[in-house]
Amino acid sequence: PLPTPVLAFAIRHLGAVAGVEVTASHNPPRDNGYKVYLGDGSQIVPPADADIAAEIDAVRTLHDVPRPDTGWQTLDDDVLDAYLTRTDAVLAPGSPRTARTVYTAMHGVGKDTLLAAFARAGFPRPTLVTEQADPDPDFPTVAFPNPEEPGAMDLAFARARETAPDLIVANDPDADRLAVAVPDAAEATGWRMLRGDEVGALLATHLVTRGAHGTFAESIVSSSLLARIAAKANLPHVETLTGFKWIARVENIRYGYEEALGYCVDPEGVRDKDGITAALLITELASTLKQAGRTLLDLLDDIAVEHGLHATDQLSVRVEDLSLIATAMNRLREQPPATLAGRPVTTAEDLTRGTDTLPPTDGLRYTLDGARVVVRPSGTEPKLKCYLEVVVPVAEHAGLPAARAKAADLLTALKRDLSTAAGI
Repeated sequence: PLPTPVLAFAIRHLGAVAGVEVTASHNPPRDNGYKVYLGDGSQIVPPADADIAAEIDAVRTLHDVPRPDTGWQTLDDDVLDAYLTRTDAVLAPGSPRTARTVYTAMHGVGKDTLLAAFARAGFPRPTLVTEQADPDPDFPTVAFPNPEEPGAMDLAFARARETAPDLIVANDPDADRLAVAVPDAAEATGWRMLRGDEVGALLATHLVTRGAHGTFAESIVSSSLLARIAAKANLPHVETLTGFKWIARVENIRYGYEEALGYCVDPEGVRDKDGITAALLITELASTLKQAGRTLLDLLDDIAVEHGLHATDQLSVRVEDLSLIATAMNRLREQPPATLAGRPVTTAEDLTRGTDTLPPTDGLRYTLDGARVVVRPSGTEPKLKCYLEVVVPVAEHAGLPAARAKAADLLTALKRDLSTAAGI
């Protein structure tokens, strides 16, 4: 049992033509499946997925699948050791390494690799959420083993209240995603989960501060804040379709992220999202801020004042009947909303037609003055997902509370009007 990023690393490290990872990822046990990577270390894209599925459907017995009797090689820990050695490249030499963490593996395979990486880097040993530390394919303490799902982080919050760390880091079960929580007295739990877009902006800002060069990439459902950070640093910025199978293919990529807790911080080592190296980098950033008497929330405030408050949210509807998703998409296509949250829709794009920079995909994108909405069926779960963003200018730190209140009201109104328009 090893994290998916170790496989993505191993393909490039070994010069393999392909790799397969068996995993339920962040999905329920019944959704166990597998991921396929090709020789460049990135996941397959259509039509390879459909071609593989057709081959699987054609198999009737094991005798239908020819396999050689010899030539197999079982790898030892050398590949894992090489991956851990590569993690050294993520951190700046001599950077602070003092931030204390609570860590949950969410019943997955991340624990041993993350602990080894943190030990090599010289960070304090993370305090484990022991109930979720070891692999268990039944995911007994959570309904869904996804840090974004309600209740999934409750045990981590409880451990943090006992030990008062600087931050909580969490992987999904195959450890390619990273969730981060920070102390916040305004929250009932005493802790606030950072959105994927917030962590994405923090990591981007940290890399810019360290002098990173290359292209910053994100999916179309992630925050437009990354484009502003890249522009201010005179770095190229690219938008792709949803999923790291597209993000990882961006030419000269230096950093890529997706709002669903995926971050690629070392594309030369792992050409995919990697929850282990991202955890190292966010903990280095927290340590650097701690040395200056500051926190991740303080840096988020600075980013909002510099680039505008980019507030994001999601309207996500899980269904038993998949036809309901198609019905909602058809309704929006046939009767596109003219206004949302009291603001006119200035541009309505049906992404099935593609754009100048994007291949066709099943999605809709609406642009408003100071807001954006993307609607698409989930690629991994039975959900219709609507991604909302509003941008509120902020002149100074004193204006942040009012800006956040305005953004929250706008997001609430967007959710309400979009739900009505889609009939969900």
